[in-house]
Amino acid sequence: MKDYLVRAVGYNGQIRAFAARTTETVSEAQKRHHTWPVVSAALGRSMTASVMMGAMLKGEDKITVKVDGKGPIGAMVIDAEAKGHVRGFVSNGQVHFPLNEHGKLDVRAGVGTEGFLSVVKDLGMKDMFSSQVPIVSGEIAEDFTYYFATSEQVPSSVGLGVLVNPDNTILAAGGFIIQLMPGCKEETIAALENHLATIEPVSKMIEKGMTPEEILAAVLGEQGEVQILSTMPVQFQCTCSKERYSRALMGLGVNEIEEIIEEEGNIETQCHFCLETYDFTEDELQSLVNEIKTQLN
Repeated sequence: MKDYLVRAVGYNGQIRAFAARTTETVSEAQKRHHTWPVVSAALGRSMTASVMMGAMLKGEDKITVKVDGKGPIGAMVIDAEAKGHVRGFVSNGQVHFPLNEHGKLDVRAGVGTEGFLSVVKDLGMKDMFSSQVPIVSGEIAEDFTYYFATSEQVPSSVGLGVLVNPDNTILAAGGFIIQLMPGCKEETIAALENHLATIEPVSKMIEKGMTPEEILAAVLGEQGEVQILSTMPVQFQCTCSKERYSRALMGLGVNEIEEIIEEEGNIETQCHFCLETYDFTEDELQSLVNEIKTQLN
């Protein structure tokens, strides 16, 4: 089954909902960054939440999420957009902890609880929307729930899960976001809260191989009357290219590039998100210098 997400409404439009299968997407991040289980769970949960937040956007809008709880894994940065593409990296991918008191991966210990979850939305306007909230849990799902309630004033329930195989590969990943729409009735809220208290953990749903549609049906229950509005493929996709790095190098200016030529002769650049490398020879660097000089004249 390929990764995808669904958009839906429930309770006659009083609830909007998103659910995603992100197994292959998280697996791609794990392979590229060689993450160990706790880090895979933290990064995978963050990417899953971010790609669903991206699905809340339109057109060419983009979102950047930074989770930095000041824990051993360091900061995680995730980019997502409205078309289901997501990429992410973590400062320290090789961190290990014993299982927590519940016999689960100790994501909280890896992420930490002393920092912030930050969100920057590029909506194609002059100014970007940015917001920051304290990390309240370090388990990621609760932190995104707190973000929605505090920064966007949207009561939400976020469930995220990543299962890791003994060889560090990803067994399964996915999650859901449920949000109250304006004017949601009190009886609907009460019914939803009562039902959410009885559902099994999202990791169990993912382990069973439940589809995003089945997850939403389980989360909202029969009373929720889930209506699927659309589906969209999800995948790890980086926006880096040699051309982008060329522009970045040109931003350094003539003097600094000439210094690189003199001291190094050539350089290798690497993308933080996907770890692809781009080599620039002395001739290519000189061409960038010539291009800058042409633009200045």
